[in-house]
Order: sequence, then structure tokens, then C-alpha cells
Amino acid sequence: MDIAKDLVAASATPLVLAIVAEGDTYGYALLKRVAELSGGQLQWTDGMLYPVLHRLERHGYIAGRWGESETGRRRKYYGITAAGRAALADQRRQWQAVDAALRTAWFAAAPAPG
Repeated sequence: MDIAKDLVAASATPLVLAIVAEGDTYGYALLKRVAELSGGQLQWTDGMLYPVLHRLERHGYIAGRWGESETGRRRKYYGITAAGRAALADQRRQWQAVDAALRTAWFAAAPAPG
């Protein structure tokens, strides 16, 4: 199933914040985790992820630090900040409100059984 670009874009911030809140991570691991969480429905690219990471870093929601991978290559790791945890809680409230409204609307629009 193709998911509309506007839905992918709208979900990017809460998804990235939720994943980074699980523990420090890096770009490729984030891409894999998004695919895992979505059952393969979301297949993000570097070109989609890194602008989101840079924006969240500019806003102070995540902090990046350079480190070494197991193979010795330099890699940028991201961790959530206190402001990021607050933003994640706010995003969660907003998405729960949208989810509740959609469920109510879809239930009301569903044909009556029988």
C-alpha cells in the first residue's frame, strides 16, 4: 500500500522522537526501526530522514554527537533532550485526538450491519 506523502511527512516528527526516546541511535538504525514499526509499510530514505533530524536538532529536541561504530567508522548518534520529551508528549496528545476523531467519523460512516 502506498501511504500519502502528507501522512508520511506529518508522522515524521513523532516517529523520530519516539524512536530516539527508546535510546541513542543513528540514521541507518532509525530507517530500519521505522520500517520495523510500520511492518514495512514505511520505507524512508536518507533524503527524507536527515532533514527531519537536522530540524529536530535545530529545535533542541534531539542532540547529536559523533562517535565510532563497531567497525571504527565515524557515525553521528542522536539522543532525545528534555525539550524533545516534552515535544513527544505533545505530539502524542495531538495524534491521540486525531485518532479518536477519525475512529468516530469512520464508525459513524460505516454501513449498518445486516
